[in-house]
Amino acid sequence: MHIEDIAGQVITAFKNKTPLCIRGGGSKDFLGRTPMGQTLLTTEYHGIVDYDPAELVLTARCGTPVEEVESLLREHGQMLPFEPPLFEHGMSNDRGSHSRDADSESEKTPSGSSTVGGMVAAGLSGPRRPWSGSVRDYILGTVCVNGCGEVLKFGGQVMKNVAGYDVSRLMTGSLGTLGVVVEASFKVLPAPIKVATRMLEMDEDSAHQFLKRMLATPTPIDATCYYDGQLYIRLSGSESGVGAGEAAVGGEQFDAGDELWRSLRNQNHEFFTQNDTADDDIDLWRLSLPPATPVLPVEPPTLVEWGGAVRWLRVRFQEFDHDEIESLCKKHGGHAIRFRSIDREAEMNPPADSVSRRLFENLKASFDPAGILNPGRLYRDL
Repeated sequence: MHIEDIAGQVITAFKNKTPLCIRGGGSKDFLGRTPMGQTLLTTEYHGIVDYDPAELVLTARCGTPVEEVESLLREHGQMLPFEPPLFEHGMSNDRGSHSRDADSESEKTPSGSSTVGGMVAAGLSGPRRPWSGSVRDYILGTVCVNGCGEVLKFGGQVMKNVAGYDVSRLMTGSLGTLGVVVEASFKVLPAPIKVATRMLEMDEDSAHQFLKRMLATPTPIDATCYYDGQLYIRLSGSESGVGAGEAAVGGEQFDAGDELWRSLRNQNHEFFTQNDTADDDIDLWRLSLPPATPVLPVEPPTLVEWGGAVRWLRVRFQEFDHDEIESLCKKHGGHAIRFRSIDREAEMNPPADSVSRRLFENLKASFDPAGILNPGRLYRDL
């Protein structure tokens, strides 16, 4: 497959006003509202375009598995610092995950293989995000196909190339509503020399206060998690730096740290999968808050990441007051997102303010004038 093949499919859809559901490996089918339209598969356009370890820059095609990219980086002692979630197990079987009105071709596509295109479109980051940055912080440039089938290039392969740089960032997290990202260039970083995880037993309020104190120090923390009476802290950096950090944090050495952080990144940790069956009406909410926000009076218990900035909540759809939790988050200067929901017709993201809404409407009209790219996926009427 070539870029021209993808552009050709978009041109045909544009002429016929046919909605398109942009799909890679399908690992993030659960994100946003119900996917709609004829499936445009990107998995056949794959491969590493360019990688220069000395320059810390990598360019890959949209259908390239993220695992392939990370495997190559590991060979050179480097990494994607934002730890993109792979969701390789059990995430694509949510009810409503398949495209509505999509052709049967989507059923033949292997599910669960996270691709570079999906990584950019979703814009999700893993446990290291508050300390290392997000996908948007490391993207240098993109090649996209807009809703008219035009091939557009933004940014470049160096941080100081700012021509169109912000447009590449706009594509990140847009869920394919502004264009099909066919190639992307990223800044990568050297992997840390040493990584260690410490575990401390304490209640949630004590853990919250402890983290506030620790995060105000130069301790080399790069991930935190509080769950079920246990606080986990990951340290990374030089041998001496991590050693000093371990002494400062205290607690016990947690030998299964790699497995823990991988399970949190990919959401196959027991918190996300407990008691799951095909008939469960479980919603997963992501509460984004200022880290200093005190422990919220919510039930059932949450899993807390990012030093308190992200709090996950699993609830039964019919037994949860959605307006109450949204209001509570807003009161503390944050917002709540339906990360996974039984109700795929509801708005998954909080409403944008009037200025942001107008800007997005203008962007959508410019990049996708016929409204054929992932219609309604991000917001109901866009």
